[in-house]
Amino acid sequence: MQRLRLRFGRAEELKYISHADVIRTWERGFRRASIPLAYSQGFTPHPQISTAAPLAIGITSDVELMDIRLTTWMPPQSFTMKLADQTPRGFQLLDTWIVGLNFPSLQSILTFAEYVVVINTEQKYQDVQDCINSLLRKKELAWFHHRGEKTHHYDLRALIDDIWIADCSNSGYSLGMRLCCGHSGSGRPEQVVSALEFCQYPVSIHRSKLVLEQGTIE
Repeated sequence: MQRLRLRFGRAEELKYISHADVIRTWERGFRRASIPLAYSQGFTPHPQISTAAPLAIGITSDVELMDIRLTTWMPPQSFTMKLADQTPRGFQLLDTWIVGLNFPSLQSILTFAEYVVVINTEQKYQDVQDCINSLLRKKELAWFHHRGEKTHHYDLRALIDDIWIADCSNSGYSLGMRLCCGHSGSGRPEQVVSALEFCQYPVSIHRSKLVLEQGTIE
């Protein structure tokens, strides 16, 4: 048995597919490349594949992490070469390395995710900075969102570590966001934009960094 960790990117053309479709697409690529995936036990075995944090629909990234388990040992270079011609279109395999079988799961050691969020607004730079400062000064921010027929209530402020202006242009701004991502909940960039009282939905959202307990992926 072997455990490999993959870093991959999801491009613009695939930003509207679901997390389940992402996993299924990679599974097909692994099968076509004859990767010796390990399967779970039980009546409905499935490949032992896990990710750090599902990427929401509409978001691109180049820091996605996935752990897979193999039944036979493969050098990371051989794995990458075998998968080269079978990497699903719209995905880019950026790195592969070996991880100890008993190391903690990705989800258990993920602490923050950083995003670059592009918004269109005619507000002046200082006005945008004032909105950011006002939100960061809040001790709590009651929020809710609907998921199916259920309504989830939570403190959005507790999920925000930092926000900053990364860039500005005539049409708007690029905001950097460092949001919690773990057992206590995960911050959603589009909700932070709404909390900043920008009326329009972001032009784009890109996940640019994952922060793990023992290091950063960027």
